[in-house]
Amino acid sequence: MPTGTDTDTMRVCEVTAFGGPDVLRESSRPWPVAAPHEVVVTIAAATVNPSDIAARSGAHRARLPELQPPFVPGWDLAGVVTDVGAQTSGFTVGDPVLGMIPWIRISGRVGSYAQAAAVQPDWLAPRPDGLDEVTGATIPLNALTARQALDLIGGPPGSTLLVTGASGAVGGFAMQLAAQAGLRVLAVASPGDEEWVSGLGAIEVLPRDVDFAALAPVDALLDAVPIGARAAAAVRSGGVAVFTRRVGEIDPANGLRIETPLAHSDPDALAELARMAADGRLRTRVARTLDLADGAEAHRLVEHGGVRGKVVLTTT
Repeated sequence: MPTGTDTDTMRVCEVTAFGGPDVLRESSRPWPVAAPHEVVVTIAAATVNPSDIAARSGAHRARLPELQPPFVPGWDLAGVVTDVGAQTSGFTVGDPVLGMIPWIRISGRVGSYAQAAAVQPDWLAPRPDGLDEVTGATIPLNALTARQALDLIGGPPGSTLLVTGASGAVGGFAMQLAAQAGLRVLAVASPGDEEWVSGLGAIEVLPRDVDFAALAPVDALLDAVPIGARAAAAVRSGGVAVFTRRVGEIDPANGLRIETPLAHSDPDALAELARMAADGRLRTRVARTLDLADGAEAHRLVEHGGVRGKVVLTTT
């Protein structure tokens, strides 16, 4: 394992230009060294997320006008701490971890499509025994997004929550967390995923072409696709709608509270989510694992759609 000296290099998968999947290429960069308040994680697995595709295609340029190729995408990571800064506490060399790089908030200056990354300790949480690196890499961004969306909703036990994109990672995590908290969850799922979604705690599984306006009004919506105004029609007057991505203007005439959060680092919440995944209280799916060099193929799979579970890049 590299030690972080100036002569060491690592493999990365970087965006060489804005465009389609083929702009992702394997390259090499210097192995990172921990600054005083950082740790270096040797990354075993990194998950491909829709935000990575938006970064690669250039769709994030409105939000990050300074972002220019080449850059390394990637939010999620799982691996082992291999270097600790002199002024850092909480982690030691050899600790198994998982984490979320707040990629947009840091303007893409470091990404997880790499063999290693120098990161802030509060982006990480311990990876429990029984949670392997590939499974662990599917947890951080998507489960934190779900957890923080539900916190914004603040639904009490017995309230009704409609989740779109329930077949996906954010929707699936949100359903499980909400059901365990006593909410009544209605889920919109892809064809063929009804059994999986029902097993996550939905009281009813709806088809993707459902007429939202014809549903009995729900207290809250988590639009994890997102669909936008059409899905918001299902929410009662005074309810809340949370969208995982920006959508067009939605008329708040019925007093609807609208939220579009961006996931933020929360090491305590991430540690609890990791424990839940390790002991089986939080289920996740891995569809494919590919080598880091095959980042372009991974993006093609995700963009094509129909993949049941996450696509994960591995470095070994």
